[in-house]
Amino acid sequence: MLTLCYQNRYLEAGCDEAGRGCLAGPVFAAAVILPKKCIIEDLDDSKKVPEAKRYELRKIIEDVAIDYAIAFCTNEEIDKLNILKASIMAMHHCLDKMKQQPSFIAVDGNRFYPYKNIPYATIIKGDGKYMDIAAASILAKTYRDDFMMKLHDEFPQYGWNENKGYPTPAHIKAIEKYGYCKYHRKSFHLKSDQLRLF
Repeated sequence: MLTLCYQNRYLEAGCDEAGRGCLAGPVFAAAVILPKKCIIEDLDDSKKVPEAKRYELRKIIEDVAIDYAIAFCTNEEIDKLNILKASIMAMHHCLDKMKQQPSFIAVDGNRFYPYKNIPYATIIKGDGKYMDIAAASILAKTYRDDFMMKLHDEFPQYGWNENKGYPTPAHIKAIEKYGYCKYHRKSFHLKSDQLRLF
């Protein structure tokens, strides 16, 4: 069972991203504020939850959350900034969009840039420890998957309906055959330094 949040003194937003390790498409982020004594059964790191269950959890999270927001940075922004900066920028965009301003931010991972002087903590594998970060991981993952399904309709040869832009053998083979399209991250060559960030 996950703990609700990292700390209990301040109103906390959990933040996470999805799509950092992809060769194509945007990086999505989400921020979620859950009410005290919130219990969401089966909530976990999105990578540990089956796809159908993720969408069930998304509806529950959106129903019970005090506030939540989703944002993304495009593949062009990723190429311009680098994936780490783009991921954090997407999280900042989420926080900008929230109607309820948090007074503490709990972030999955080990890197973050200060946001409006609000105290924060970075937690490695936080999406498997705290409910608000896990909820953010579910939202970021499902909204990004939805986005990649739309891009698949435009470029079906890359199989994004299955791989969602990740460097699977089928995706790599398609790149070798068709080359990159406008949604590929040009800084993410198959042996690039960008991929070593993960």
